[in-house]
Amino acid sequence: MAEMPALAKGASSAAFRASHAATARAAAASKPKARRIPSPLDNQVRIPLPEGERTLTRRQLLVGAVGIGALIAVGAGAQAVSKSHEAANAVDTLEVPADAVASLSDGSYTALEGDAPLALAGEYKLPYGTLIWANCDSYAACLLPTEGADPLTQSGIVSLSDGAVSTVLPAPASSERGFDIYDIRCDERGVVWVEANCLSGEWRIYQAPHSKGAIGSATLADSGNADYDVPFIAAAGGRAFWQISPSEDGTKTSEASLLKSAAFGSTDVREDWRSNGRMGTPIYAMDKGVVITPRVDATGTYYQLTLIDAESGHMQDSLTLPAGMKPLEAGYVDGRFTFSFDAGYQNHGGLSSIGTYAPVDRGGAGGGSWFCFDRNPTAAPAWVGTYFVVKSTRTVSGVDLAAGTYFSLPCPDGCDDYGDYLASTGTSNSLVTYVAMPAVGDTEAHTLMRVWRA
Repeated sequence: MAEMPALAKGASSAAFRASHAATARAAAASKPKARRIPSPLDNQVRIPLPEGERTLTRRQLLVGAVGIGALIAVGAGAQAVSKSHEAANAVDTLEVPADAVASLSDGSYTALEGDAPLALAGEYKLPYGTLIWANCDSYAACLLPTEGADPLTQSGIVSLSDGAVSTVLPAPASSERGFDIYDIRCDERGVVWVEANCLSGEWRIYQAPHSKGAIGSATLADSGNADYDVPFIAAAGGRAFWQISPSEDGTKTSEASLLKSAAFGSTDVREDWRSNGRMGTPIYAMDKGVVITPRVDATGTYYQLTLIDAESGHMQDSLTLPAGMKPLEAGYVDGRFTFSFDAGYQNHGGLSSIGTYAPVDRGGAGGGSWFCFDRNPTAAPAWVGTYFVVKSTRTVSGVDLAAGTYFSLPCPDGCDDYGDYLASTGTSNSLVTYVAMPAVGDTEAHTLMRVWRA
């Protein structure tokens, strides 16, 4: 998920911790069923405000650090339901019976004894307060704190093979006073980043190709003002992606939300999706595509998990959640959708609990058994080797859905109270985690990045 804490050195510990805080028995033969709901004649409906605030994300905390203020949770204030490229005559929603869902708490999964089955391939010290994102096997993007406030942050690309950090953006590309680097992502071919101005509320999307840790010329891909939220971004399949939503308190509240993309190094911008309402989650990046959650053209509020192919911009798969259920994160791992809830729901069968959900088998969204990692979700999940990987309250855990077993990665001694944070998304052979390490003796405080191999 794009999400960051304040990064000022010396004051970053609390923000770093706040960013991390958040909150087999075989499934029965009964299978999920689709429920069909008639589409309305008039798709304009009033959307109620949320009952409470969503857990602050890393993105929200960083915005606060640069003076823009905490963002309201994505998805609550639009005045019209969203629609995809074509209006649907009916909505097929996912229904999962309670007896089709197994979880850690019900004893269906057994903890593995001994060392975790993932091998530690490397651990590397980065500046304290560094934030990291990875969705490929070669590189990760990082946001680096500085000693002062001008610039507030720098951006780098980390090699997962040796931990070498290339500071590709020592300062913002924007020359005007007030702009800071706010967010960054990369894949094996390019990098995309956001710069925001705390004084004016303006933001800009830049992207550039990269090779072996060196980037090419920065290309301004898009820009906006305080009428729009600072976009979520992703890098996948050699393209930069960004998701634009109208601000809930701006002058453009009735405008559509958009998913846009551009090939790294190109000035041609492609509109991949349009949703007449705020999307439900940040963009989720994989190696060859992204997942978004636009809203469906129907009575009530329905979020559709949508897999977009990076090369073509076309939808490859979709899954619609029951009415009124808003995911915290949505993703796609090992050929299956996954989603999480940070609030419980009543009368929704197996989808009623807080946690992260995934079908046990590929293609199982329309039937079969499901797994719920029934802990408060604090990061989007990933997949490495044969393991579904989820951030727990303190540890990063891996679950073998087929074997009905799970394990937790060991946390370093003396680390931050909330343990490792999961930096990886998508499906890969490498897993990246990081954790805040306080100063001890002659060892300075630092962020410890660890790379695990299946």
